[in-house]
Amino acid sequence: MTASPSTTGPAPGLAPLEWFAVGVLAVVLAPGLLAMAAVWGTTDYLSHGFLIPLVSLWVWLRERPRRDAIAPERAPLGSAWLGLALLVYAAGLLSNAMWLHGTALVAAVACAVWWLRGPGWLRVAAFPLGYLLFMVPPPGSWTTPLIVRLQLWVSVVAVDALNLLGEGVRREGNVMHLSNGQGLFVAEACSGVTSVITLAPLGVLLAYLALGRSWSRACLIASVVPLAMVGNLARVILTAMLAARYGARVAAEGPPHLLLGLVTYVVGVGLLIGFAFLLRRAEPPAA
Repeated sequence: MTASPSTTGPAPGLAPLEWFAVGVLAVVLAPGLLAMAAVWGTTDYLSHGFLIPLVSLWVWLRERPRRDAIAPERAPLGSAWLGLALLVYAAGLLSNAMWLHGTALVAAVACAVWWLRGPGWLRVAAFPLGYLLFMVPPPGSWTTPLIVRLQLWVSVVAVDALNLLGEGVRREGNVMHLSNGQGLFVAEACSGVTSVITLAPLGVLLAYLALGRSWSRACLIASVVPLAMVGNLARVILTAMLAARYGARVAAEGPPHLLLGLVTYVVGVGLLIGFAFLLRRAEPPAA
């Protein structure tokens, strides 16, 4: 009788040919990553894209004990899917469809893991690989109509709330006419979509790291939208109240506006963390 090979212990490193394949893949995917980085650097609510690969790498390294328990194996089918992902990636680059080539870039990395290390490693890498999708800029054809609708919703609700508070505000479209005769425009950044886009990666990461049950993770992720929308609405109301007293230019363009936006975001993050803590306490003890 012969002893069966152990599936525990550190996984063997990549062979020279595998390192070559990884290097070629990195060179091929670099233009797509640089194109997305240009968008992260010019769009405030997408600037978290610079952090997403680092967070994903950290989670991947954190899962090393699980990886070491799985014997790597070559999966030829993964190479076929990798070729398909690269074709879609090339089509996205040539058509300037960033969401397409960004999604295909993540898929190509997943297929490379599948090909070189097998389905077991791909299962362990499912979260860090899926988390990379948060670095892909969403298509404007999806976000623009949503932003327009939410701009109008925020304007309507904010004006109703301000009138209940005795501010005497009227609305024309997305412009709020204040009691001092000045107008305040509800911009795209105040629609709430940007708040959702920036809070969603944090909510998903918290759900994965801090919670152990599917229902609690789903509740935390679902809470991102109402928390972001309520926080954004509060920001608009407070901005309008400041504008009525100190002028629209001071409230909407000066340091108070930037500080109010920062405080609103920090409060939203705090509420998200607090809700995660409550959900964790509500989970039954692990077996």
